[in-house]
Amino acid sequence: MKAISYREYGGPEVLEYGERPEPKLGPDSVLVQVRAAAVNPVDVKARAGYLDGGMETVFPVIPGWDVAGVVVRPGAAAPEFAAGDEVMGYVREDFLSRGTFAEFVAAPVRTLARKPAGLSFEEAAGLPLTGLTAYQVLRALEIRSDDTVLVHAAAGGVGSMAVQLALHNGARVIGTASERNHDYLRGLGAEPVTYGEGLADRVRALAPLGVDAVFDTIGGDTLKLSANLLAPEGRLASIVDPGVKELGGRYVFVRPDPLDLHVLGELADQGVITVHVEQVFPLEQAAEAHRLNAEGRTRGKIVVTVGQ
Repeated sequence: MKAISYREYGGPEVLEYGERPEPKLGPDSVLVQVRAAAVNPVDVKARAGYLDGGMETVFPVIPGWDVAGVVVRPGAAAPEFAAGDEVMGYVREDFLSRGTFAEFVAAPVRTLARKPAGLSFEEAAGLPLTGLTAYQVLRALEIRSDDTVLVHAAAGGVGSMAVQLALHNGARVIGTASERNHDYLRGLGAEPVTYGEGLADRVRALAPLGVDAVFDTIGGDTLKLSANLLAPEGRLASIVDPGVKELGGRYVFVRPDPLDLHVLGELADQGVITVHVEQVFPLEQAAEAHRLNAEGRTRGKIVVTVGQ
């Protein structure tokens, strides 16, 4: 099969387009013909070796955890899906090797849900990791209908999902973003504020009594500043900085969950949440997709298509 892979850690230049063996199908997995795969910041970190301390790496590595495609055949113990089913998934295993930037992927059924009929393969590929991250963090924050929620990097893939899901829960949302993305956030229903010096004052102008919850996607000084913006009994969660625990908050590392993904699929099918696909690349241009993602300026998702 055609695939993207890398034989050593490094920059986008280590990504190679070529032939790789079709994956063997285990009993609890289904073989998926990939139609689209999304790029995420974690893919860039994995390629650079930043996950080496916590995950086994088996070279050569096919990158990618997000996928949308069509089931070719189920494994012997995987009756949940049949050939021809359209699926999407956050196909993360406990090691790096068998990713989704390929014509086929053997996906454990615990990572998959049915693709919503109303979503394109490109949109569906952009939903799993970002949607699950936002959904699981907001659940950890116990968002209520009378809450004011501060979402950092609110125009990005995870941030824009968090904005939509928090609004669906009835919360008021303040989102940090660059000036060029303010109209986009207003269109989603959030109140935008600009990054940089004076951020705390800008947030306090909108929420003088403090915010009830902060969804941190940046960490470091931004996380510490966020802790000081909380109202009494306010809640704090981060997906990038374990130091949040020292501030009394929650560190959340997203996990595959077919039930959560099913809920997200239903919300997407109903139009409650949308996946904004910023740019699409063919598989052979995955290195360029990685470069663009690493710049950290993307609105929504960057997606790679396979066999189209």
